[in-house]
Amino acid sequence: MKVIVTVVEKIISEAHIDIPNGLNQSAIKEHIVDRYNTGEMQTEMNIFQVDFQSISARIVQEQSDAKSA
Repeated sequence: MKVIVTVVEKIISEAHIDIPNGLNQSAIKEHIVDRYNTGEMQTEMNIFQVDFQSISARIVQEQSDAKSA
């Protein structure tokens, strides 16, 4: 019997980054999104918390290879 198990988790990560002084709220958001989209921030992300959301299992019926000779 084969079972496919799906686990859903919510992962919260933290990154401590330096942002140039003098930016308004919109520019700060854009700076953070740009750093994330270019991959610069991903290496700085540390897993801060993992919350279990759900788990499910589905039984897969295996078909036999009954071939006539």
